[in-house]
Amino acid sequence: MISAFSEAYRTNHRSKCYSSKSDAFPFMSLKTDIIIIGGGLAGLTAALHLQKAGVEVLLVENHTYPNHKVCGEYVSNEVLPYLKWLGADPEQLNPAVISRLKFTTISGKSISTPLPLGGFGISRFMLDNFLYETFVAKGGKVLKDKVISIKYSQEAFEIITANDIVIFAKHAIGAYGKRSAVDVKLNRSFIQKKSPYLAVKAHYSGTIENEVVSLHNFSGGYCGVSSIEDQKINICYLADYSTFSKHKSILSYQQQVLYKNKRLEEVMENSKMLFNQPLTISQISFDDKEAVVDHMLMIGDSAGLIHPLCGNGMGMGIHSAKLCAELLIKFCNGTINSRNKLEITYISSWNSLFRPRLNMGRILSAALEHKSLTNFALKGLMRLPSLLPMIIKRTHGKPLIINE
Repeated sequence: MISAFSEAYRTNHRSKCYSSKSDAFPFMSLKTDIIIIGGGLAGLTAALHLQKAGVEVLLVENHTYPNHKVCGEYVSNEVLPYLKWLGADPEQLNPAVISRLKFTTISGKSISTPLPLGGFGISRFMLDNFLYETFVAKGGKVLKDKVISIKYSQEAFEIITANDIVIFAKHAIGAYGKRSAVDVKLNRSFIQKKSPYLAVKAHYSGTIENEVVSLHNFSGGYCGVSSIEDQKINICYLADYSTFSKHKSILSYQQQVLYKNKRLEEVMENSKMLFNQPLTISQISFDDKEAVVDHMLMIGDSAGLIHPLCGNGMGMGIHSAKLCAELLIKFCNGTINSRNKLEITYISSWNSLFRPRLNMGRILSAALEHKSLTNFALKGLMRLPSLLPMIIKRTHGKPLIINE
């Protein structure tokens, strides 16, 4: 499946990982069939899938591994069969087993339910590095650099990096996350708008219900609490920036706003932060994004960001990588006979699989912004508890089937 386009790349570049402008990477131009911009969860998953199919792929990532990311760090079991098929079974990392969801409000109300498929808790620090090492161990090629320019012309992409590496590729996958300077270069509509949200995350030691992922509502946002590997706790919350900015520090905001939810106060006061300081990310946009931009296929958060309230962003990122890789493989083997058909099929499939999840996330988030609506909804769910698993299913998928 490797084409003549990438033959020079395959022949001349044998080492597994390169660092720009070093003795290990003396060449200033490269050719490959597929370039993946961004080496997070979605990018690495797509790289592993394409590699397994024998497609020549180069992944470009600006950060070193391992590294922490602002993330809820809960993964639905819907993606577990797929990760095992890729040869990247996360059970090797001893993740926390998650089987129940609990939701609490400021007023003290709470509701709990089994998760239909269940899931596992694993840090991005651990999981991303595991996927990276798996990819590299199988001969995968990773360039540590930052993409600063992308141009499409005459059925190929020309990518220029911060270290003046020029890369020519037949296809490009955007997997660089929630927002990037690349989005500015591509003039994407969401990047032009200011977002009212920011997120804060840290790991803690302490004692919680190990098999439960908890969502705690507070004024202007909500906080996810769940176990991850090594009996650590991940606490990550989404907050309204206008409210957050009125406080002098993260600690002050937490004590004066989050602690109004007494269940959340109890968790945080009885836990010890393992980071020197929490990680933060601002300008989080839940606006619609395009699945294809200037012929580049977008996956993960680059294609669409689901509200953390739904707790399935990591699973959705992995699933979108699978979809993208499968269609590119069909293009490479001639089953899909044109780039236009490839892009139309990807957009249609992406919308069918993920648009309903994004819409449900927006509805749930909007409802939780109003205390009266939240209390009304909880009363209804307590009377009809079977409704909650139905809502969860609207933001999750079925176990991924592998098409050999």
